[in-house]
Amino acid sequence: MKIGKTGKVRLTVLTLLLIFITWEAAMHQIKGGGPDGAPSIHALCPYGGLESLYTIFTSGTFIDKIYAGTLGLFIVTVVLALLFNRGFCGWLCPFGALQEWLGKLGGKILPRKMILPAKLDRVLRYLKYPVLALTLILSWRTASMWVSPYDPWAAYGHLGEGFSSLWKEFTIGTVLLAVTVIGSFFYDRFFCKYLCPMGEFLGLFSRISLTGIRRDKEKCIDCNLCTSACPMNIDVARIEKTGHSECINCQDCTSVCPSKGALENRFLNRFPIKPLTTGLLILAVFSAGLGILRISGRDSFLPAPIDETTVIVEIENLKGYMTIAEISTVTGIPLDEVYRRMNIPENTPSATPMKEMGDYLPGFDFHEAREKLAE
Repeated sequence: MKIGKTGKVRLTVLTLLLIFITWEAAMHQIKGGGPDGAPSIHALCPYGGLESLYTIFTSGTFIDKIYAGTLGLFIVTVVLALLFNRGFCGWLCPFGALQEWLGKLGGKILPRKMILPAKLDRVLRYLKYPVLALTLILSWRTASMWVSPYDPWAAYGHLGEGFSSLWKEFTIGTVLLAVTVIGSFFYDRFFCKYLCPMGEFLGLFSRISLTGIRRDKEKCIDCNLCTSACPMNIDVARIEKTGHSECINCQDCTSVCPSKGALENRFLNRFPIKPLTTGLLILAVFSAGLGILRISGRDSFLPAPIDETTVIVEIENLKGYMTIAEISTVTGIPLDEVYRRMNIPENTPSATPMKEMGDYLPGFDFHEAREKLAE
């Protein structure tokens, strides 16, 4: 099915965001995640803010890899959900963009769009609930980004490390990424429908969202084009008001409706908003939110520089971007002791980041060296 002006704008925005996040993920692998590096893919995902909420309220700190900007991004996303349901998913999510492009590729090759049997589809959609609960409970209990090795989006962000490293650190995440890629080729928005915890969380606001798709059954001509266009497989032609936790507010359904006034996105269930206007409002609110974060100084997605005032951290939380001297600072272990325990040659400059240690010590494994430091 051809996409109209609204669909082209939406896909363009999604594609640009996917390119941006992919670039940032690549830079993170090259430059690291230090103060002068690039944000991790976790820091740029609003779900990280939700995962860190418990530690923020109980200890005033963020979990590993999450910063003030991540929390701000989460808050902006919640505001969007209150205004436009899952508009973030439909217009701003880069992982959603990846799935859409895979779906379009599948649509070019396959004879027709595939849809799972209704009963199986209904059962699989419930998977998002335990995924949401599990990721939150364990993140809050462990105060860490424990889900990272199992996260397909994290695996995507580390593709540049090569398959060997990817498989070692993100085994399950890599498998789920492969499942998502294959599934999205055959079925629209595969991960969004069956596994995405953030989508499920945002869907909780669907009933109180100020906007929603409204169908006027008197004007509806029962052409079913809206249902066919919906990437989330909602039977739009059989409902009066979506208020649906699966609706990503992509406006594909309203864009293809041939009967004027039969299907509209409405504010407060009364005032119609055109499809493209809806998208532009979503982008405007999101941009305004990021602007407020920037003005208030809450837009940091990277750690603060390490100095003598830095809080001592656990050895297991040491990062590859840290230098030998910084490791001594944040652990409180004397510099000469760091050299000795990690088997680092004494002639190695103390300003050498761990991720560059291979230049001085071939075969250096930071994870093994970190374990030796803890002994």
